[in-house]
Amino acid sequence: MRKLIIVYHHAGGGHRSTADALQSRLSAQEHPWDVSLLDIQELLDPIDLIRRATGLRIQDTYNLILRRGWTRFTPQLLVILKATIRAYHGPIVKALRNYWAKHPADLVLSVIPHVNREIAESVRGTNARTPFVTLITDLADYPPHFWVERESEYIIAGTERARQQALALGHDLDHAFLTSGMILKPKFYEKMTIDRALERKKLGLDPNCPTALVLFGGHGSKAMVDITKKLNHADSGVQLILICGHNQKLAADLKALPTKKPTLIVGFAQNVEFYMALADFFIGKPGPGSISEALQFHLPVIVESNSKTLPQERYNAEWVTENGYGIVVPTFKKIASAVERLLESATFADLRLNASLYCNRALFEVPSILERCAKHTDTLRSSHAAV
Repeated sequence: MRKLIIVYHHAGGGHRSTADALQSRLSAQEHPWDVSLLDIQELLDPIDLIRRATGLRIQDTYNLILRRGWTRFTPQLLVILKATIRAYHGPIVKALRNYWAKHPADLVLSVIPHVNREIAESVRGTNARTPFVTLITDLADYPPHFWVERESEYIIAGTERARQQALALGHDLDHAFLTSGMILKPKFYEKMTIDRALERKKLGLDPNCPTALVLFGGHGSKAMVDITKKLNHADSGVQLILICGHNQKLAADLKALPTKKPTLIVGFAQNVEFYMALADFFIGKPGPGSISEALQFHLPVIVESNSKTLPQERYNAEWVTENGYGIVVPTFKKIASAVERLLESATFADLRLNASLYCNRALFEVPSILERCAKHTDTLRSSHAAV
């Protein structure tokens, strides 16, 4: 049984979610892998400069920015983060080498950005026979020194744009693989058959009313209040399913709003896929996970893109437009007109058709890619040893 270590952190929810999904799939397949997870934040806590200065871990600082909506400051945080990584390159590599020495693996997989140069160097310095793979969990790289590094051995990309970025940096087609999308939780690959009208009625919704799912990650966003107000004021004829995550204040604020159409307010949900199955379209931030989950249920999307959008997510809005998956607005102040446009019968039919053609099987594609990486590296190492 091959031993795999997946490197992740908790900055945002997508990295851990990807690691968990892969661990579940790889452990359950016919020829399983022995999979363990490494939280790199815990490993590097002793040299976390931001934690020393503020008392907050790097990942906690990032998550605070997301919760408070301070995303316009993300570029500045990235500058500080990259400078810190450069300054502490040696100690980071040393800490990782010590870990690999104690926990040898047949393959190391990173599902995080920023430190892949350090991971690659540490893996090679500990055991040159161990391949290192970077799995990009964004729709595109945000160079320099974000996802793809020259030192990376293999790259797995979920879009052609991301793969082309890897090729442009010098990786060849034998080392840069393309999947059909982002890794989603296993439940999103299961066929869900429900009576939408009945389930809507059970939840106090109109069985026949156009329904939008509004989702802004695990802590919601105050933008959800403005979206609800504007759609209600415009008499849009749309009912909303609002998922607030862990943000209890947001849920209370939304419950206090008068609405002309039924509104379902949900806290933290382990079954987001159920609510997506009830919806006709999606409204939210242009995160790779949220967009991909919505498209998996063939939901057209309305997303925002402006100076406050996370730098690594700005391409996502272009991707939505290029593929005809939805509508991009410069601000959610324009949400009423965007919804009106989306629901025009011809427009909605086109967007829905494009969304229905989206077919993401990444969770089932990556295991075979990892197997190829391991075998390819074994072959190369053996041929070099023979010489």
